[in-house]
Amino acid sequence: MSAATAMNPSTSFSNSLNGCPDWIKWKSSACQRSTFFIPRAAASPNNGKGNKRKPKAKKSSSPTPTTTTTESVSIEQQTPPPQQQQQVSLSLDDVNPVGLGRKSRQIFDDVWRKFSGLGQISRTTRADEREALDALLIREGPMCEFAIPGAQNTTVLVVGATSRIGRIVVRKLMLRGYTVKALVRKADQEVLDMLPRSVEIVIGDVGDPPSLQAAVEGCSKIIYCATARSTITGDLFRVDHQGVSNLTKALQDYNNKLAQLRAGKSSKSKLLIAKFKSEDSLNGWEVRQGTYFQDVIASKYDGGMDAKFEFTETGQAVFSGYVFTRGGYVELSKKLSLPLGSTLDRYEGLVLSLGGNGRSYVVILEAGPSADTTQSKLYFARINTKVGFCRVRVPFSSFRPVKPDDPLLDPFLVHTLTIRFEPRRQRPVEGSAGMKQDPRSFKLILEYIKALPTGQETDFILVSCTGLGVEPNRREQVLKAKRAGEDSLRRSGLGYTIIRPGPLMEEPGGQRALIFDQGNRISQGISCADVADICVKALHDSTARNKSFDVCHEYVPEQGRELYELVAHLPDKANNYLTPALSVLEKNT
Repeated sequence: MSAATAMNPSTSFSNSLNGCPDWIKWKSSACQRSTFFIPRAAASPNNGKGNKRKPKAKKSSSPTPTTTTTESVSIEQQTPPPQQQQQVSLSLDDVNPVGLGRKSRQIFDDVWRKFSGLGQISRTTRADEREALDALLIREGPMCEFAIPGAQNTTVLVVGATSRIGRIVVRKLMLRGYTVKALVRKADQEVLDMLPRSVEIVIGDVGDPPSLQAAVEGCSKIIYCATARSTITGDLFRVDHQGVSNLTKALQDYNNKLAQLRAGKSSKSKLLIAKFKSEDSLNGWEVRQGTYFQDVIASKYDGGMDAKFEFTETGQAVFSGYVFTRGGYVELSKKLSLPLGSTLDRYEGLVLSLGGNGRSYVVILEAGPSADTTQSKLYFARINTKVGFCRVRVPFSSFRPVKPDDPLLDPFLVHTLTIRFEPRRQRPVEGSAGMKQDPRSFKLILEYIKALPTGQETDFILVSCTGLGVEPNRREQVLKAKRAGEDSLRRSGLGYTIIRPGPLMEEPGGQRALIFDQGNRISQGISCADVADICVKALHDSTARNKSFDVCHEYVPEQGRELYELVAHLPDKANNYLTPALSVLEKNT
């Protein structure tokens, strides 16, 4: 049966805001104050058609306040008398989903500008004044019911903050109390008008790695909503592929910097198993060879095999050779020597920085009592390299026992690591001159091997696409760049969540059920607001870590082609629909 799930919301439009959805309407709560101050200029005159004369204000006996820039306004609005109420007529344009989506976003932007302008706060506001504004709006003000515990201590970098999804993500994060940084290519007036004033704007380009160092400074999570706006292959590669890779590298470098400042005690620091930076770092590694068949037929096809592991003059540790023997293999093995007090059961997998020629290899872990290796069990996982350098992530959960009857891998008992090359299952790879290389030869450059720390939350959220809604003449190029960016994120070693929405629609979110699926089978669209809400909820949801999924609005499939069997209601903001939806989906390796 399929693992897709559907979620059903139960929010409605507010008549008092002319079709504004509930997520924009401010509701009274226990933590709200009765009054707040807004600039007098924000007040609008009464333009009702039935009122030809303005009623005279009653004189008050209380003293007149000295300030003339603000006035006290009550949040609760009184219902006007029946004779003053206007009769509103609706047309087809008023109920058009596209028009409603744009109208609701305009209302939200207007409301946000008024709140962010309290006390004439500007982008040059001092830090203490920003904290006071946070206390007014988030901790004590009308937005306190949206706040998430711990959000004030989390800084999120939004890449593509001016995109259709990014603009909503920024505002949802602000409402929940997060500190938000926005990465933009240029900070002109048009860009400034799109973002709230309290957002820290960083100028940079995802295709320029040096400009990303300042962007990730102080950030613990990234939401990547950027996408190439042209069909040029170079732009697709720069934004959708290389941009993701550059940001993951920048975030990892920043985490490593924090780990060094904290004497390696950071929860995100990796455990160094091997680093090949000198000839002495090759000590303890043993090159071995063997065959899977021990018979007369194997000896008949014995063409020889050889391998070596050396430190070259260019400062690289190279494992190279060839295998011409039928059923033969060569391998590089070493008994692990971990730092005192460190065990691999505290980590979730391995990450290898390799430079290859497109060959595939087998990583073998030997686990068992170190004092008696005869009781050890062998576990293997296959990895693929590409031409050039890459990082390969190998979770411990992906290792399978060589003997099916053996128990699952216990990382605590691992004592030996082996990298094996075998000619079988090798794909033909073209060389630099365009000629196909012999799949029986190999060359592997090793930079380092590290253990990935166990994490509970995602570090990097990537908004990708399913390909639906993309013009047929550019769909293949777009999907190729998107999938390459997804692969680079999976290999990075960061905790990730990859969201592939259907065609984006401009309509209010939380109005229709959602389908979560894997396998590229969805066929419907989804609103930008719903995608933004999924991004925000995935920040602290452990079930979203290291998962990729497709999502769209609910629809009735053809008989016999149902995609989901579990239907749950999309609750309001006090509940979380993402956990039950993603708990049945498989993790990506």
